[in-house]
This record gives sequence, C-alpha cells and structure tokens, in this order.
Amino acid sequence: MTNPVTLPLWAFALLVLFAAVTFASHFFFPSVRWFFRRRAERVVARINERLERPIEPFKLAQRHDMIQQLLYHPDVMEAVADHAQQEGIPENVAFQEARKYAREIVPSFSASAYFTIATKGAKFLSQALYRVRMGHYDEALGEIGNDKTVIFVMNHRSNMDYVLVTYLAAERSALSYAVGEWARVWPLSRLIRTMGAYFIRRKSRGLLYRRVLARYVEMATQGGVTQAIFPEGGLSLDGKLAPPKMGLLNYVINAWDPTGRDVVFVPVAINYDRVLEDYILVEAAKSGKRRFPARMSVVAKFMVNQLWLRITGRYNKFGYAAASFGKPLSLKEYFGEKSPDVELAADELMRRIGAVVPILPVPLVAAILDRDGPLPRTDLEAKAIAAMRDFKEGHVHIPRDDAFYAVEVGVRNLLRRELIAENDGIIEITHKGSDVVPYYAATLAHLFENH
Repeated sequence: MTNPVTLPLWAFALLVLFAAVTFASHFFFPSVRWFFRRRAERVVARINERLERPIEPFKLAQRHDMIQQLLYHPDVMEAVADHAQQEGIPENVAFQEARKYAREIVPSFSASAYFTIATKGAKFLSQALYRVRMGHYDEALGEIGNDKTVIFVMNHRSNMDYVLVTYLAAERSALSYAVGEWARVWPLSRLIRTMGAYFIRRKSRGLLYRRVLARYVEMATQGGVTQAIFPEGGLSLDGKLAPPKMGLLNYVINAWDPTGRDVVFVPVAINYDRVLEDYILVEAAKSGKRRFPARMSVVAKFMVNQLWLRITGRYNKFGYAAASFGKPLSLKEYFGEKSPDVELAADELMRRIGAVVPILPVPLVAAILDRDGPLPRTDLEAKAIAAMRDFKEGHVHIPRDDAFYAVEVGVRNLLRRELIAENDGIIEITHKGSDVVPYYAATLAHLFENH
C-alpha cells in the first residue's frame, strides 16, 4: 500500500489536471457563478427602475431550465411520439431531434448585453444613417398595464427595422424578436441570442419543429415576454403592405387564456426616405423570386464607401426614418367571451398598421410623381401640401414644421440618386428610377386611394 508508483510525466500531468477541474467544479465554480448571478440581478434591478415595462422573470430564467420545461411539456412529448412513429425511428432519437430544435430556438438573454451593446449600437447606427423621428404615438399605449403581455406587430421594410425599433423602444422595454434563418451563423447567432431573440425556420414544415416552436412562443406569451413580430413574414418586395401570415400570430393567440393574462398587440408602422436594400428588393420583385444576391463583400464595400464619404466630408444621411405606434388591440376587449379568430385579428392588425404609416418626404414626392407626373415644381408642391392637409393628423412628419421644406427634402434626395430629373422646371421620373420610385410610392398607396 505504501510502495511508490511510477507514472509517465504526461499521465501525472493529466491526473493533476483532472483533480484541479474536480476541485474547481465543486468549490470554485459555484462561487463564481453565484458572484456573477448576483451582479446580473443588481444590473436588472437598476434597468427595471427606468423601464416602463420591467424585464419579465421568464426572460431571466436559466436557458437550460427553459429548454427542459419546453421539452417535457405533454404537447411536445406527444409530438415526439408521433414523429417517431411516422418516421419509423426510436423515440429517443426523435427526442434528440426535438432537443436540437429547442436549443436552436430558446434564447439566452443578457440584460447587460441588450442595454449596452444592442440599444447603444442601435442608437448609433440609426442616427448615423437617418434623421430618426417618432411619428404617431397613440395615447392608449400609456394605459397598458404591466400585468398584460405586449406584442409589437410591425410592417417589414428593411433589415434596419430591428435596429430602428430597438432604439425607439429602448426606454420602454426589452424586445424579443423572431429572427429568420439568415442570422443563424456563428458568431452572429450567439450575439443575437443574448439579445433575447429566438430563431425560426420559415421554410420548415415538420410537425415536430412547429410544435416545439409553438410551445416556446406559448411559454413566452404566458410569461409576459414583450415580443416583436413581422406578420408579413418577410421583407416587402414592392413597398406595399403584404397580407399577413398566420404562423406566429396563431401561436400567440392560441396561447391566450381568456381567464388569465391579457395579450395586447401594438401596431407599429415603419417608413424610410431610403431603404438600404431597395435595389435588391426591386430586382427580387421583378424576378418573382425571394432571392437576395447580396453578399458580405457587398455589405463591406457599402460600409467602406460610407466611411470614406465621412472622412472626405461628403457624407449625407439617407433622409428620414420614422416609426408610428398605432391603436393597441387587446384580445380581451376585441373578442370578449368569443373564441378568438386569428384571421380576423391579423387583418385588423394590418389595417391598424396601414393607418399610421409615416408619410415622409421621399415617399410623398414619389407617390405624387408616380400618379400625376411629370409636374412643374410648383404643382408638385401644391399637390403635396394638399395631400398632407387631407391626411389625419399624426401620420405626416413635416421636417422643420415646413411643408415646402418637406417637398424640397424629397426632391433633393431623389435628384441626388438620379431617380428623378428636373428639366426646364418640370420634374419627372428617370429611367433609373422607373422601378424604384414606384416602390417608394407604393408605401403610401393604401393612404392615397381615398384622396
């Protein structure tokens, strides 16, 4: 028992390493985790003091616990059994597939990351590219209690939508976005997950995946998580509001219990003087395929070009970007004791989004030229001022409170991009702008129909 044992050096080093790891896992790591957990709780407490809607406990739960709670729900277990039977595979294999989906979907929210990296980065990027304005803000929004689940429902114009709304809502709440497959690349996926976003496979039609996703959305909704979804399901290719898709809306509404926590949808309408992806979207609309050929090299070239313009003093912002917050829709008030109708709610939400689309200078000038052009500048100004006077108060953003200046801003931006031309006092759409100007005009088409 006391005889010495000779070991190779590598074996001794490995033994010491295992012993050190075991010691740390039992005595050191728990203390470190407790230290950082306490620090995170203090950060959340400070953040909640200034938020209109405090961060929900569900959002702060351990990711492992959320995954386990999701996987062992009876609906998911039933879906696992059905999937195993249909595919002719063992249930443990089907369960591992469900676990993979759950790990892919469930976020790992960090309040520190969201309110430092996300909100400050969103503010910097938004203000660097645009003159950001808050459009209409319905008074009823201030009456939504913290005992209700709030879902922001937005039209989808650009990938800047995520950035813009995160910035504008930073003082109100932390938003949990439903993010498409484009963001499931490392290390972007890790960063997005810490912001509280959850990934969805828009093209997946498997019953097991849909059941896991539906269960997570139900858990988040019942837990009071403030979410942000795009009911159109993708970027608008023609500028118009697209018919709603029922996927996530269906999951949210089906999670609602009339006897429990109310769910309140907040319509958010977004518009831009310039959409960063406008040429790409227009080409996709012409081809009839939702394929976006932009590569990282294209994005990098764009960023370098903008940086060079700043350095040389020739940089101009892309005009105005605005978001309007419309009249909220409470499921309890809208449906009462009736069973909720998802299609009816979706159509009403899209109507409310359309009603508060911000009327910015470029879309306004584009809409008039697309409908009535070519026009002398004086006629263009008269038609723009008349149109703005007809629309309901709160839709129109007028730079410097000067309607003539608003027209000047719209014309100037379109002239700079050579989408319109002015010859002998007549303003008309150029060949280069023949597809792009109607794209911007279409953002207001539903409002101009009755004027």
